[in-house]
Amino acid sequence: MATAVGDERRRGRNETEEERADRMWGELIQEVRVAQTGVQILFGFLLTVVFTPRYASLEDVDRAIYIVTVVLGACATGALIGPVSLHRLVSGRRVKSQAVTWASRMTFVGLMLLLATMTSALLLILRVATHDGYVPYLVTGVLVWYLVFWFGVPLWTRHRYSSH
Repeated sequence: MATAVGDERRRGRNETEEERADRMWGELIQEVRVAQTGVQILFGFLLTVVFTPRYASLEDVDRAIYIVTVVLGACATGALIGPVSLHRLVSGRRVKSQAVTWASRMTFVGLMLLLATMTSALLLILRVATHDGYVPYLVTGVLVWYLVFWFGVPLWTRHRYSSH
């Protein structure tokens, strides 16, 4: 009996595989909601830029950055909405555990694309706003900031506080 108690403490929860998949799905969807909102607002804003009078006066490099940014935003939106479609298409098929795995992968890809979109948008905005040579350094600094808080701290926490 001592082993079972020890196993429960180590695992943290006494739940079946289906209960774990349900819990993980709920947590994942909450995370996706946060990211989806951000990427959809950013993407919606990006779509309007081409219709402004200022767009016609952008340099070719800035137009190229804009196009890349819009495509990245579209891809990020698709990846972050993907888990919803996945859930809808496999719901009731008794594959929730596998759906959680695939939705988690889609979400990670979406976060990477969101990171690229935000970095690219920042580069474009700062280039147009300032035309200064320090812009790439500032954007690199912000990118490092994102990497530290989006990946560095979570990976450090995982390494520091988990047993697996």
